[in-house]
Amino acid sequence: MTQVNEYRDRIYDHYVHARTVPLVQPGFDGLASRQPYVVAMIRRHFPSDRDAAILDLGCGHGTVLHFAQLAGYTKCRGVDRSAEQVAEAKRLGIAGVSEGDLAETLNATPNASLDMVLTFDVIEHFGRDELLMLADEIHRVLRPNGKWIAHTVNAESPFFGRIRYGDVTHEQAFTRTSIGQLLLSSGFRSISCYEDSPVVHGLKSAARWVMWKVMRGMMRLYLAAETGSLDRSVILSQNFLIVAEK
Repeated sequence: MTQVNEYRDRIYDHYVHARTVPLVQPGFDGLASRQPYVVAMIRRHFPSDRDAAILDLGCGHGTVLHFAQLAGYTKCRGVDRSAEQVAEAKRLGIAGVSEGDLAETLNATPNASLDMVLTFDVIEHFGRDELLMLADEIHRVLRPNGKWIAHTVNAESPFFGRIRYGDVTHEQAFTRTSIGQLLLSSGFRSISCYEDSPVVHGLKSAARWVMWKVMRGMMRLYLAAETGSLDRSVILSQNFLIVAEK
């Protein structure tokens, strides 16, 4: 375990800048590329109550928190173990981001005290035993009918390796089946999975959406040729969104 922690500490201590392309851009303009997706996700899946208690685990420099706060959510906070990420959030002026260990944060959170827990691009960083404990703890801190929203690597995508192996701290990828095994065995009563299709917000994004639909259809035909099943619900984007309800 010590060796694992040393490996993670080295990477996370330099998580923002130890890469060929900086993780965080100089100003809020750097968040613009994720805005359409995050705003659409908030509208679709967040509680209607703007006073809902929301915890973003592994929040990075606070992208989701920023847009949630702009949408009027007043009780959302985030924690990240990377001091660089937290420093970038402070530099950008994003409130509610603090440095800390995810497991320790959950351990200190009372039973049934949260309406929603977010893990965006987080669970792929954990091994299986760690992930089981994480799922159990998230289930514990959620109120009845509370939601866990996770965004992670989709192993069903033909290009999932770009994400799975694009970060040396990634431990695994998931399918709809494997994430169901994890969440249902941890006590969640329902699970929905969503493809990361382009969100239309202009001409360029509309063109991307059309191209995506065409390419997605071709990939479904490939699967049908191999398996004999034309599965309309298959998720083929490199990442996907999971919404689990307690």
